[in-house]
Amino acid sequence: MTEKDDHPTCPERPYDVVLFGATGFAGGLTADYLVEHLPESGRMALAGRNRDKLEAVRDRLTGINPDVSDIGLLHADSTDPASLTEVARSAKVVITTVGPYLEYGAALVAACAEEGTDYVDLTGEPEFVDRMFLGNDATAQKTGARLVHACGFDSIPHDLGALYTARNLPANAPMEIRGVVRTNASLSGGTLHSALKQLSRLRPMWQAASQRRRAESTSAGRRARLTVGFPRRDRVTGTWLIPLPTIDGQIVTRSALTAPSADDYGPDFSYSHNAGAKKLRTVPASLVGFVVGIAAVQIAPVRRAIARRIAAGEGPSQERRDRTWFTVEFVGTAAGRTVHTRVRGGDPGYTETAKMLAESALSLAFDDNPALAGQLTTATAMGGNLIDRLTAAGMSFEVLSHTP
Repeated sequence: MTEKDDHPTCPERPYDVVLFGATGFAGGLTADYLVEHLPESGRMALAGRNRDKLEAVRDRLTGINPDVSDIGLLHADSTDPASLTEVARSAKVVITTVGPYLEYGAALVAACAEEGTDYVDLTGEPEFVDRMFLGNDATAQKTGARLVHACGFDSIPHDLGALYTARNLPANAPMEIRGVVRTNASLSGGTLHSALKQLSRLRPMWQAASQRRRAESTSAGRRARLTVGFPRRDRVTGTWLIPLPTIDGQIVTRSALTAPSADDYGPDFSYSHNAGAKKLRTVPASLVGFVVGIAAVQIAPVRRAIARRIAAGEGPSQERRDRTWFTVEFVGTAAGRTVHTRVRGGDPGYTETAKMLAESALSLAFDDNPALAGQLTTATAMGGNLIDRLTAAGMSFEVLSHTP
């Protein structure tokens, strides 16, 4: 991570935001949100392989907001690096919903890093994020590109919620925060396929993480670590804690290690990431299910059978999404003070994810964010600006209690 300068060889970009993947379910929701919230002077384009499908999406979008009629269409194919370079050259910010990212994402990240183009995605794949750091962070620092992964439910509520909580604690003392997520959402097709891909690659994932740890520099005199506890009753949130091995905890600790200001997370920061269960019997069932699931996806025929249950690019009805919710509660302690906060929103897998992804891109394109470049997190790249945007868009960040 370094201070961001304008790319010295970069011409004026014809588009503020280009969306790759608008013909899919999550991409379509993101496109709908963008066309309703793009500033009056904003310019957007859609990118993909099939021009007929892109034209159909554009027609739908102009029906939603006739004032945004000049929507560009760009050819982009994840197997054609030249087309991705042209997309990157055309945009201030590129959004992609095309996953699994381990299969389809690397060339676009490389193109954006090379062209000094800001980039956001929805990945929850740790190996992909680590490999993109190893391959592109140095280039992005030179060109001024901001590469921001995990801009959906993975991992914005957790990353920004931890930042919000930390800012409500004393900054000059060791700090501990635990996150507790609850939702009634079902697994999305895109998330399922990405998870299956990543869980079938445990050894490569570990190797990529090890390579990154050796290569990554952190701020001198600052510590941040991810802790994994045992299932237990949390008196503050009123739930049973089930440790979650998702990417969210890694993102939070990277934010703490690389934050522009040490005051945000203190000199010594620890974070634990958990699911919250109301009933004790959920705990052993979840743990056994996770272990069995990990073992099952190592067998290719079983993995393929699971993948067929929900196709990538499919999603629930509007009625089902309207009944879906999430909360992430945080309990933070520092210098004898405890604060209990909550991030709350609607359907996390689709409606809120599209909102979070689109607002991340709009923040990079139009807000006065910290002058940084390289691979960043949402907390380091946009921080308070993105919290303000999401609050205005209907998500809530609130302090529930604090002591003393």
